Amino acid sequence: MGNPNLTYDNQAISVDCTVFGFDGRALRVLLIHRRRMLPSGEELSDLKLPGSLISDAEDLPSAANRVTRELVGSRSIYLKQMEVFSNPQRVQGQELMWINSYYGVALSRVLTVAFFALVKLDDRLITYSRRKGGEWVELGDVRRLALDHNKILVTAIDYLISLFQQEPVAFEFLPRKFTVKQLQTLYEIVLDVGLDNRNFRKKILSLEYILPAGECEEGVAHKPAQYYTFDRKSYKRDNKKIFKLNFVYK
Repeated sequence: MGNPNLTYDNQAISVDCTVFGFDGRALRVLLIHRRRMLPSGEELSDLKLPGSLISDAEDLPSAANRVTRELVGSRSIYLKQMEVFSNPQRVQGQELMWINSYYGVALSRVLTVAFFALVKLDDRLITYSRRKGGEWVELGDVRRLALDHNKILVTAIDYLISLFQQEPVAFEFLPRKFTVKQLQTLYEIVLDVGLDNRNFRKKILSLEYILPAGECEEGVAHKPAQYYTFDRKSYKRDNKKIFKLNFVYK
């Protein structure tokens, strides 16, 4: 039996998705433009993470998949549930009014489940996302976001850093064929560290699931670098394998 001193009406659940991509030189996050009208008649425009209330027919992963695929298309994405933001005051005032107006509902509180996604970023995806109202913003250029999305983004960055040291998720960002330099640049950006080129190369190429692709760069001014591939099946075959990046800090 419910507590008679508590109310249980007008509750809603949403999903908010932090989608990261790497363009070869910088880490980017996918944001969407939001336009809203204030009671004064003034129109405001800001940026927010992709998100949505979940429909009656959806579970959480289905809603998160819908939100991300609307902006990145049907390509393969790495998507995981991250954290729940359930503070009763997380959305109030004009922000709550915007949600009620946008979805045509009458809510007093919105709990959100944050998801975390990684994609292989290229010109085609950037163009596709832009047509759908999205923008790939360099992480260092992100300023004030709508709602409590700055807090969600900071949590996602911490999650990404932790995940980079536990699982080979870096390869979710890279093309199928990549150079050691591309991989090193990605680790340096995500972990915010400088890495010794020789030591990084030695350690990476000692991993049995990093294989030569048998091809080199073409049309470059410098000495062409060799391409490598990540053998996911080889990595998964050895279920005793522990992915460690202690060398990053040596």
